[in-house]
Amino acid sequence: MKKIVTCSQMKQLDQGTIRNMHIPSLVLMERAALATEEVIQDYLKKRSQSGQYGKARVLVVCGSGNNGGDGIAIARLLFLDGVQTEIYLAGNPDKMTEETRHQWEIAMSYQVPVTNNPVWDEYTVIVDGIFGVGLSREIEGHYRSVISSMNQSEAYKVAVDTPSGIDGDTGAVLGIAFAADVTVTFAYRKRGLCLFPGRAYAGEIVVADIGIYDRAPDGGELFEAAARHMENIDVKELPARPSWGNKGTFGKVLLIAGSKGMCGAAYLSASAALRGGAGMVKLQTVEENRIPLQSLLPEAMVTCEFDQEANLRNLNWCDVLVIGPGLGTDDMAKERMFWFLENGTKAGKPIILDADGLNILAKHPQWMKIIGEHTILTPHIGEMSRLTGMAISDLKRDPVDAAYKFASETGCVCVLKDACTVIADQKQNLYLNLSGNSGMATAGSGDVLSGMIAAVLCMYLSTDQDKALSYKAALAVYIHGLCGDLASKKKGLHGMTAKDLTEALPEVLKIAEGIESV
Repeated sequence: MKKIVTCSQMKQLDQGTIRNMHIPSLVLMERAALATEEVIQDYLKKRSQSGQYGKARVLVVCGSGNNGGDGIAIARLLFLDGVQTEIYLAGNPDKMTEETRHQWEIAMSYQVPVTNNPVWDEYTVIVDGIFGVGLSREIEGHYRSVISSMNQSEAYKVAVDTPSGIDGDTGAVLGIAFAADVTVTFAYRKRGLCLFPGRAYAGEIVVADIGIYDRAPDGGELFEAAARHMENIDVKELPARPSWGNKGTFGKVLLIAGSKGMCGAAYLSASAALRGGAGMVKLQTVEENRIPLQSLLPEAMVTCEFDQEANLRNLNWCDVLVIGPGLGTDDMAKERMFWFLENGTKAGKPIILDADGLNILAKHPQWMKIIGEHTILTPHIGEMSRLTGMAISDLKRDPVDAAYKFASETGCVCVLKDACTVIADQKQNLYLNLSGNSGMATAGSGDVLSGMIAAVLCMYLSTDQDKALSYKAALAVYIHGLCGDLASKKKGLHGMTAKDLTEALPEVLKIAEGIESV
């Protein structure tokens, strides 16, 4: 896992490094410039190797803050390495920070060229060093005009730390934003580079080590509550499948799913649980779904009984409950959901509440008191709006805050699904998911996720690893995204279906088995 920081956390880390570790600000600025120059030089090298032999010209556009100081240092390093480079000072020279003025004086001593009227289309590379992190106001006037001109250029575009105009915490566009091909960000990925639209404006993201670390002088962590994102190495650390195990060892999943004429969601969720390694899967559904489900998925058991004795038998049998895929919202669906939600919670079973389970819950808010720390809710933005009463626009503006508040108030693990899914719990565990793609925005994708979460929970049944429920949910979301990435390579973004995700799952899980990487 890697940490993700807010703008205020990054500022504290920066100042803490200067104050506690006695590393001067100018040294950090120089290291940031060196890291960015390396990325630019790599691009210029590839450009030359591809046969684009025209002499490269680089324009570095600088503000008067420390982001501008980084930019001035980048321009000086490129110039001294023989690259035709110019500085355009977009900021007010009278308002330069001390560090930026120092960098300006160094650059002028080396006679780095400065332009006051750039012809934007004449440059091979344009570097954005105007604002960086911490910007909170709308961009207008002169700066808006400059960023618009930068965006219209066909040059390769590089952002320093964060594209100017992107809110570093929410990813929102503050009036206008620099559209980068690559963003070189320093020390840690910023939250606004994970959330959309900021993530799209950032292009490829390179996280550069410049000597700022999340360590207090006593060796402890400064930000235990920082957000995190999963990586492939986390998949490799999934519990090994013990050679002495049997189908009971590997977990039993009970799905309360499907309604008359709606067996597809139940099938997709159950299929994902089985392909994810669950030892046994049973579907509690309506009689009309028995034959279709048994034909589509003969590996799963199907039961259509719904009475106290049968329900208790099924509840006692299972290790994990999934409630909601294709369940419907009629009276029978409500009865099925409430019985298993209430009794499953009393029994301490992990419960994944998805799809129609969430829609029913939204209509019966008094049932919120039933859910708690053993429950994972997986709403998309529309379902979250119904659950909380918040406007969709407000949820999209700050999904991290919405997920965290909902988890804190209900005690559940909240998996708020969107282009960047947010996973939060009441204990300040927070994850942002960086895997996946737009091809996953297709019917049934969420049903597959509920089954994958159940499968990951089952993986930990035969181990003594003490992982939080939110960690397991975040890992399942990451795996789900990897399945989408693999499926897109085979089918393309337009042609993917939810079934493609389940079919990709065994290939992705080979990572955990050390067979191959995706």
